Amino acid sequence: MKHFNKLFAAAVLCAGLSAQAQDADHPWAVTVGANAVNTKVSTTSNFSNRMGGYFKTSDWNILPSVSYLNVARYLGDGFSIGLVGSVNKIDKFIAPASEGYLKYNPGDLTYYGIDAEIKYSFKEILKSKVIDPFILVGGGYTFMGDASQGTVNGGAGLNFWFTKNVALTVQSTYKHSFSDSRLPDVGVASHIQHFAGIRFQFGGKDTDGDGILDKYDECPEVPGLAEFNGCPDTDGDGIPDHLDECPDVPGLPEFNGCPDTDGDGIPDNKDECPEVPGLAEFNGCPDTDGDGIPDHLDECPDVPGLPEFNGCPDTDGDGIPDNKDECPEVPGLAEFNGCPDTDGDGVPDNKDECPEVPGPKENKGCPWPDRDGDGVPDHLDKCPDVPGPASNNGCPEVKEIKAEQVKQLNDYGKTLLFHTGKYTFQDASYSVLDNMVKIMKEYPTANFHIAGYTDSTGSDRINLPLSDNRANAVKVYLIEKGIDSSRLTSKGYGSKDPIASNKTVKGRELNRRVEIQLAK
Repeated sequence: MKHFNKLFAAAVLCAGLSAQAQDADHPWAVTVGANAVNTKVSTTSNFSNRMGGYFKTSDWNILPSVSYLNVARYLGDGFSIGLVGSVNKIDKFIAPASEGYLKYNPGDLTYYGIDAEIKYSFKEILKSKVIDPFILVGGGYTFMGDASQGTVNGGAGLNFWFTKNVALTVQSTYKHSFSDSRLPDVGVASHIQHFAGIRFQFGGKDTDGDGILDKYDECPEVPGLAEFNGCPDTDGDGIPDHLDECPDVPGLPEFNGCPDTDGDGIPDNKDECPEVPGLAEFNGCPDTDGDGIPDHLDECPDVPGLPEFNGCPDTDGDGIPDNKDECPEVPGLAEFNGCPDTDGDGVPDNKDECPEVPGPKENKGCPWPDRDGDGVPDHLDKCPDVPGPASNNGCPEVKEIKAEQVKQLNDYGKTLLFHTGKYTFQDASYSVLDNMVKIMKEYPTANFHIAGYTDSTGSDRINLPLSDNRANAVKVYLIEKGIDSSRLTSKGYGSKDPIASNKTVKGRELNRRVEIQLAK
């Protein structure tokens, strides 16, 4: 019984999802419900007494559960064929007796019935959408306890339709048995079986699931609305999509469902400028400047222009339209975007800082300055304030420094005196430094390396930075006196490369020196 209850619940759920349709549209039907069996079959000639006996509920065997299932297929013209399965328990068995009928409990006989039936519905004849009486004939096989027997069936019933596909069904079927015995577990008695249940019709094809069967649906592949025969109206403008030239945008009937956003009488789908009112001759686009070129094709829509320049003017008449002319008021050259080059130096006047005088592009059209007038421009002249040939980068020719001048510089370096443990000069050293400056200025193209040394007194940790600082002190002084810093390098070497013995005072004094070396 539990399984029948689950089946019933599932059937109700399916009914709730069913689309509305008539039998011809939904040819399948399932009915689930309860049944009652009455084994009392009256043989009286009085028809009313006989019928009263059939419907005396106190004689009915009723199973308080879902106890029958009917599956039917509609054939057409009101006819359908079905298969019925039912189950019950017989605890009220009525058998003929010498003084009428005997009712007793045969021991809860289990009842099973399997029946086929052909029904005829009067619904179409009555033209009713609610009341649906029917008659049926058929046959089946019944199991009653240990006995079983085939039967010939006939009956009638009524469907009461709540919707087009859900109905309450009541039915009574007389099952005539050909058994010779009516005894329980021996034969199957002829009997009446009553049914009450819910009927669900389904089976029509609705591809898009919109509740409109495909054969009535003008748009069977797309969910739609009943008022449009199953076709959708996506934009909700009252014009179904298959007749709407603009199905995604609400529009007007006079424009086949398309809108006219700018109100110029040209629907958006044919309006090349749907947001701006325009003219029909320009497909709905305006011509603001009135030059005969619509704005969407006019590169200068606010100024009257010429067709050859896409609606733009050429104020200076140089063949270059104003929107591409960097000098629209002055005739110019195409290579300079419409600007002239008065001095012909290849730099247009609008970018030439000296438009009347030729000059290189690198100097914004101006000639390079040459302060010393030696023909070598200042930016290439290493001696911009002293005339000199280009072969010497604008500097005057000078003789090369000789070994005796380098020796003289070294002799001066050896006489430099520093304060003890420091890299500051003693007063006597300044005249020596000035003599070194004089020699270096005589040879402006010569480069020098200044090497600082100490004696071996003390560790390298002290001597190396001290010698480096002393060499750098000489370099700084020379630069301050006018020697170009690019000509000088310096480095301290500590107590390396002594030129005398560090064991004597005189030797250590000689080793505390600065050497001037000619750099290549």
